[in-house]
Amino acid sequence: MADGPAQSNSPGRHRAAPDRPEPAWKAIAAVAVSAAVVLLLSATRYGYFGDELYFLAAGRRPSFGYADQGPVLPLLARLMDTLAPGSYFVLRLPAIALTVTAIVLCALIAREFGGGRWAQLLAAVGYATSPFLLLQGTMLTTNAVDTALWVIITWLVVRWVRTRNDWLLLAAALVTAVDMQVKWLIPFFWLAVAASSLVFGPRELVRRPLLWAGGAIVVIATVPELLWQAQHDWPQLEMGRVIGNEQGILGGRLMFLPMSVSLAGFLGALLLLWGLWVLLVWESLRPYRFLGATPALLFLAFLITGGRIYYAAGMYGVLIAAGAVGVVATAEHLRIDLRRALVAAVTVLALGATAFVLYSTPWRSAGDVHPPADDAEAAINIGVYGSFGWHELTDEVERVYNGLTPQERSNAVILADTYWQASALDELGRDQLPPIYSPSRGFGYFGAPPDDATAVIAVGGYEAVLRYQFEHVDPVGKVNTRIGFPGNTQDVTIWKCTGLKRSWSQVWPDWMHL
Repeated sequence: MADGPAQSNSPGRHRAAPDRPEPAWKAIAAVAVSAAVVLLLSATRYGYFGDELYFLAAGRRPSFGYADQGPVLPLLARLMDTLAPGSYFVLRLPAIALTVTAIVLCALIAREFGGGRWAQLLAAVGYATSPFLLLQGTMLTTNAVDTALWVIITWLVVRWVRTRNDWLLLAAALVTAVDMQVKWLIPFFWLAVAASSLVFGPRELVRRPLLWAGGAIVVIATVPELLWQAQHDWPQLEMGRVIGNEQGILGGRLMFLPMSVSLAGFLGALLLLWGLWVLLVWESLRPYRFLGATPALLFLAFLITGGRIYYAAGMYGVLIAAGAVGVVATAEHLRIDLRRALVAAVTVLALGATAFVLYSTPWRSAGDVHPPADDAEAAINIGVYGSFGWHELTDEVERVYNGLTPQERSNAVILADTYWQASALDELGRDQLPPIYSPSRGFGYFGAPPDDATAVIAVGGYEAVLRYQFEHVDPVGKVNTRIGFPGNTQDVTIWKCTGLKRSWSQVWPDWMHL
């Protein structure tokens, strides 16, 4: 096993001290507060992201389950919108708080690994300058919440390895129960942890009674959502196939691993890869070796199943922490000139990563944002383009609705092509518009339009499909914002549809799609 020179003072051979170093609270706080300021300022710049609008719409329709997520995000969105109606800044505060918590915990994981002040500082900087890990905190999304919850869980597991306090495993299970109501990714984590701990140790991890008691709590807490999924033919599982097809835009399986690592940024990627090596090879971190094998298993699982490139990002915190410990330990054992070179290289990467993150924050005015050149660019910068055009869309739909005859308006409905459009209209125009429906993703499960609607205002969609359902289909409006997401606020035709041919109960199941 090659882990550096065989001398006793090699960083790979050096035994960790039994007592942890003191936490570098001042250094950690400096990074965490700086990151919080960046996130708070960024959260005020652009309007609602499409998924945030969807969470608000879902929160107004409480349920034990949804087609594409659990109930936590809709309930959280409902709570924040109740506290401050219409404030997308307040809506994003939970994501900001969780992201900053993850930065702090990444540094504390480095401390658990035996890292001193510099290792803890480097770990915090590595996490805070990772574009994906930090900037996802500028919006309330399932990614931001799920990633942070994974960091909390891994911190608890790392502490258990050192202390063998089984209450930490129970706490990890309770956080898992919450995460199961966000996304169904965390079972992959526990399966990978169980498999890798059985191979590399500590094998007693999977035999701890409180872990199994916590697992029972997770199952019980998930039963209502499972029942909802079973009653609706398991749409969450079907979402996996849909997501796998969407990955083709970003290079498919061939580019899965490089793009996954690139999410960590310049410094983060270096620490991530070095942390993987340290966890798998260095003798001083042998008790945590299973946490090096776990992300490898997760990457393989998500690669095979067609998962998204950020699905394993919750493991980046522990890898960055291990990488920070490895870099500092290596620097301490190098000759002075080599040490200076390593410190200089890491400093340059840190500064470059910081500059890139600041450049990537949504501080540009809307006038400086260019429309996406193609679908790939729109998919990569979805957080930018998915935040524009909703007010223009709502205004145009309101104009069309007000142009209907009084008889038509008395029993009209809106039919949106995408769940983003439906959610935007539901949030921004619900006091001025009639009931809103959409067959898209989770919105389709909110219900079908009534058969007695005198007029249907169709927002987007294919004319041929609409003519299959209606006798009369006429274009009455157009939305084509300069910046926005294609098909949602760009090149969208608004149709007036009358003369229903078939009942919605007949066609709605066929129209619904994920």
